[in-house]
Amino acid sequence: MPSENNSNTQPVTVEARCVRLNAKAETPAAVMPAVERRLLSRGDGQVLIEIKAAAVNPSDIKAATGLMPYAVFPRTSGRDYAGVVIDGPTNMIGREVFGSSGDLGIRRDGTHATHLVVEADAVVEKPKNLSWAETAGIGVPFVTAIEGFRRAGMPERHETVLIFGVTGKVGQAAVQIASWRGARVIGVARKDEAYAGHSNGPVEMIDSSTTDAASRVRELTDGKGANIVFNTVGDPYFQAAHKSLALRGRQILIAAIDRIVQFNILEFYRGQHSYFGIDTLGLSSTATGAVLRELVPGFLSGHLEPFAIRPNAIYPLEDARSAFLAVAGSSRDRIILRP
Repeated sequence: MPSENNSNTQPVTVEARCVRLNAKAETPAAVMPAVERRLLSRGDGQVLIEIKAAAVNPSDIKAATGLMPYAVFPRTSGRDYAGVVIDGPTNMIGREVFGSSGDLGIRRDGTHATHLVVEADAVVEKPKNLSWAETAGIGVPFVTAIEGFRRAGMPERHETVLIFGVTGKVGQAAVQIASWRGARVIGVARKDEAYAGHSNGPVEMIDSSTTDAASRVRELTDGKGANIVFNTVGDPYFQAAHKSLALRGRQILIAAIDRIVQFNILEFYRGQHSYFGIDTLGLSSTATGAVLRELVPGFLSGHLEPFAIRPNAIYPLEDARSAFLAVAGSSRDRIILRP
């Protein structure tokens, strides 16, 4: 999206209502966001956006409780957004846009507000077939999924993609992208359940509570294993993911709980495996926008679908604490704040 500035126009100043985190909380239950009023105006190369919807992510909770030491306080929380440009380059005013970021809401003021200032090059044209809430919900999960595949190699039609934590939002986004690419998709969940998200093909499910996932993957692939393992959970599934890899298989890792795992170096190099660590917090707003632009054609064509947003999963800014607690409580809903 063009970012040329119109120097003849004085920046607009608005009084925004913002969800503020003034100090680190010890636990998610102790997070006490306050809605405060702050004056916002854009600088050179930036736009001012009126926020229509913003998602709440698990990383918002982690940053609020000090699990991200580089998170600053006080700050306005939030990484994902959808809204309308109300000030900026003349050709951008009035455009419906969306975006996400690794630094918004963590190292700088974010999206849980009525307004947002962000780089003009960071915003992406909103798919016209999606609602505000649906668009705001795309951000972190889809960026994480496609960035994982971009780094490890996009799935091909002849490949098998195995996804641990397939019922989570990143897992579902990975299913959509892999199946759009024509790959075979196998999902692992912690109980016996059918895959409930959107997919462009069948998803074979494995219940890890009753089945050895790696053995079952070998059975389903005639002993070959999976070409790509997308491990959205981390160490609880590390060994199963490792043992599920095909020759020259790639494992994508995006999360950790205990952090330290046992690692069989012999199996690793004999299998010619590759591991890819993905941290979208390292992506700037502009870099994240570039990733999201790759996804827009999929949403316009219907190969990708946004997460369904239930009415009771939408909260006003003044009830941000309830929204945070819902995410901290592992709600399967995509939680949205709507100014």
